Amino acid sequence: MAFKLVPGLAAKDYVTDLKLCRVLFEDNKHYPWIFLVPKKENTKNMTNLTMDERFQLMREIALAETVMFNLFPCDQDNVAMIGNMTPQLHVHIVCRKQGDPEWPDTVWNRTTGKYAPEEKAAIITKIKTEFDALSADSQYGQI
Repeated sequence: MAFKLVPGLAAKDYVTDLKLCRVLFEDNKHYPWIFLVPKKENTKNMTNLTMDERFQLMREIALAETVMFNLFPCDQDNVAMIGNMTPQLHVHIVCRKQGDPEWPDTVWNRTTGKYAPEEKAAIITKIKTEFDALSADSQYGQI
């Protein structure tokens, strides 16, 4: 069986592929938000990853946090793996600012708002370009 996104994640916008993960974009104009999804079949939890894959995931999370901080300066980035509703391992990376619509509460199932199509495309391009630029940095290992 090949890697396949579950429907909820398949509906997200594609950004790029890293060594382990696919990067997806959440269309919510209130919060810069991406997902990392390991490109490994039947991966519901961290227990489905080898130790080497877990270390690679941590490198890719560190890279993703840097990408998002560079592009969307924020007061706090939230990194979370909550799979209660989506049965596929995925990591949320969300940039938060004091005074955003849900601050200091969580963003799960809260305020939404979609980008205009051209704005969304431009943001996805910026994120991909930043991943491409930083992926060669040896501190992140092989990305």
